Amino acid sequence: MDIIRKNTDNTLTIILILLTLTSGTILASTTITRANAASPKATFSNYELAGNPFVTGYNVGTSCPNTARSCQNTEGEPSIRADRAGNFYGSSENVFCVLGGLCGGTFAWRSNDNGQHFTTLTPPNSVSVGRPGISPAGGDTDIAVAPEKNTNGLYNVYVASLQSEPPLLNIYVSTSTDAGASWTINPTSASVAGDDREWIAADSANKVCISYHAITLTNDIVVDCSYNAGLVFTQHASAFDPAHIAFLAGFNNVIGNLAIDPSNHVIYQVFSSIANSDELASCTIACHVHTVWIAVSIDGGNTFTDYTVYNNPNTNVDYGHQFINVSVDSAGNVYAVYTDDHNVYYSFSRTFGKNWSGPYQINQAPSKTAIFPWSAAGNAGELDVVWYGTNFYNGVDHPDTYPDTATWNVYFSQNLNALVPGSSWTQVTASNIIHHGGVCEAGVTCTGNRDLLDDFGVAASPTTGSAVIIYTSDQFVNSTAEPATRRSSTSPFCTQDTNNEIDCEHTNIAVQTGGSTFFQTKHHLQVNRIDIENTNLQGGSSPDFKIQGENTGTVPISSVSVQLSGQPLTFTWNTAFPLQPGQSASAETTTLPTALLLVVGDIYQVTITATLSDGTTETQTTSAIYTLGAALGL
Repeated sequence: MDIIRKNTDNTLTIILILLTLTSGTILASTTITRANAASPKATFSNYELAGNPFVTGYNVGTSCPNTARSCQNTEGEPSIRADRAGNFYGSSENVFCVLGGLCGGTFAWRSNDNGQHFTTLTPPNSVSVGRPGISPAGGDTDIAVAPEKNTNGLYNVYVASLQSEPPLLNIYVSTSTDAGASWTINPTSASVAGDDREWIAADSANKVCISYHAITLTNDIVVDCSYNAGLVFTQHASAFDPAHIAFLAGFNNVIGNLAIDPSNHVIYQVFSSIANSDELASCTIACHVHTVWIAVSIDGGNTFTDYTVYNNPNTNVDYGHQFINVSVDSAGNVYAVYTDDHNVYYSFSRTFGKNWSGPYQINQAPSKTAIFPWSAAGNAGELDVVWYGTNFYNGVDHPDTYPDTATWNVYFSQNLNALVPGSSWTQVTASNIIHHGGVCEAGVTCTGNRDLLDDFGVAASPTTGSAVIIYTSDQFVNSTAEPATRRSSTSPFCTQDTNNEIDCEHTNIAVQTGGSTFFQTKHHLQVNRIDIENTNLQGGSSPDFKIQGENTGTVPISSVSVQLSGQPLTFTWNTAFPLQPGQSASAETTTLPTALLLVVGDIYQVTITATLSDGTTETQTTSAIYTLGAALGL
C-alpha cells in the first residue's frame, strides 16, 4: 500500500483511509566520496514470468521462459531470495487486485536451475478464502527463505503482504514448508492494527520476523517474531529505543527492510529519519529524513538499539526513496544502501551496525538518476546493488515530473571489495527500457505515473554466485520471451497503444549469464556460523560458543583449532576428522578460558586455523559479537 510522504511547502494532507503525509522536495546532497568503475562486467538475459489472473489456472505450474507465449503476468513490485541450496523464490503483487480491492493477492515463483527458469507456484494468499484467485491481501509483498532446513529437509518460504480489503488493517504471512507446493496463512500476524509497508526476514529453521509501520502509533516501526514458522507471532518490540523514540516516531521516519544474520542471529532494521530532537523545534511532523539509521537487536528482536549510519548536514535532503536497504555478508559485515533521488550510496559496518564508514557513491553515467535501490551480499566485501536508473537529470525536476524523454532501465553494479573505501564498482544495464517519463514515489497518494510501484530486488545464488534480478516493466514488447498480456484468447490487454501504462505492467527476470560472481574465493574451511551467546537471562556471564563450517576445498582437513581473543578453545566436533571435501562439521562449548571476561554487546576476535591433510595450514580471522542468547528463543 505504501503511505509515502511527499513535500509541498511543508503542508500536511490527510488522504486515503488513514493518515498519509506529504513531505519534502528533494535537494542535492553534500559532496560524497565517489567509487570508480572496473571490469569484468556482468551480462544478463531477460524474460517475463507467468501469472496471468485472467487465464484459467493463473498459469500455475508454467515454467518460463518458453516458446508457448504463456509467460505473461500482471504483477509488480516484486521481491526475490535464494535458499542455501541455490533455489530462487520470487513474489510479486497483482496490481489489478491491489488497486481494485478483493483479488488474487500475491503471486510466487520458484527456480531450481539458478534462475534459468521460474515456475509459477500456487498463489500464497489464495488459501485465505478457500479457493484460488481470491484473497483480501496482496499489497507490498515481501519474501523470505529460512537459512536452515525444516523437518522435511527443505527451507521454509514465507510471503508477507498487507491486507487490502479492508485496507491496512493487518498483515498476512503465508508459509510453505514444501518448497512452495502448498501454503498456510496467518491473516493476523501484526500485533498492532493499522499497518503499512511490511518486511519479512527468517532465521534458523522456523523463526520468522516481520517489521512494519504502525500507523496508529504515529509510524512507530514494530518488529514481531514467530518461533513456529508464522503460526503465531508472540514476540513484539519497537525498533526505536527509549533514547530516540521521541523524535524517530511521530511520522518522521521512512521504513527500510528487515534483515537477520543467520550466523549470530543479530537483527537489523534500517530506516531514515531526522538526526535529533532539536530539529523538532522547526519541524514537528513530516520533516526531511536526511539521516540514515539502523536499529540493531542482539537479543533476538526483544529490544533494539538505534545507531546513526549517516547524517547528512544538509537538512533538506531525504533518504526515504523506496527504500533504504540493508544486507549482511557471510562474515557479518553490514551494508546500508540508499538514494537521495539523484545518486545511490552505500555505507558499511564491520562492527555489527555500531560504527559506519561512508557514504560512497555507486552509480555513474549514464545513470544520472538512481532510485529504488536493493542489495545482496556474498562473502566478506562482496556486494551487488540494483536500481532503476535514467540518463536524465537537470537538478530541477523530481523523478515524478521527468519528461517522456527520460528512459528507465534496471542497473546492476558489483563490488567484490566493498569494505575498502573508494573501491571499484562495475555497472551495467541489466534490462531493456522498462519505462518512459515520470516515476511517482508518493505511494498510494500518487497523482502521476506509478507503474514501477515502489521497489524490486536482487539475490545471489550461494552455489554459483550469479545474480538474479526481479523487476517491473510497463513496456509493450510482445516477444517470445516477453509476450504481451491478454485478458482472454481474443481480448488484448497490453497493446502498443497502452505501452507505458498500467495495462502493460508486468514482472520480469534478469538472470546473470556472464561476468564476475560471488563466492569464487573460498577458504578450505568455509565458516558459516560463529555464535557467542550469553545463556543467563539474569545478567550473569554464562557463555556458549558455537561454530559451524564446511570443507569447500579438494583435500581433507585433518584438524581445526579456534582461538577467541587469543585464548585457545577446547571442544569436540560433531563430525570425525579428517573432514572430507563437501562435509560439514559443527562444535559447541560452554567452557571458555577463565581469562576471558565477556560483556554482552562487545565484539571479539576469532581466529580459526585449519590443518590440511597435506600438512599446509589455513588461518582466517573474523569478529563475533556476544549476544544475549537466552533471549533468542531458538
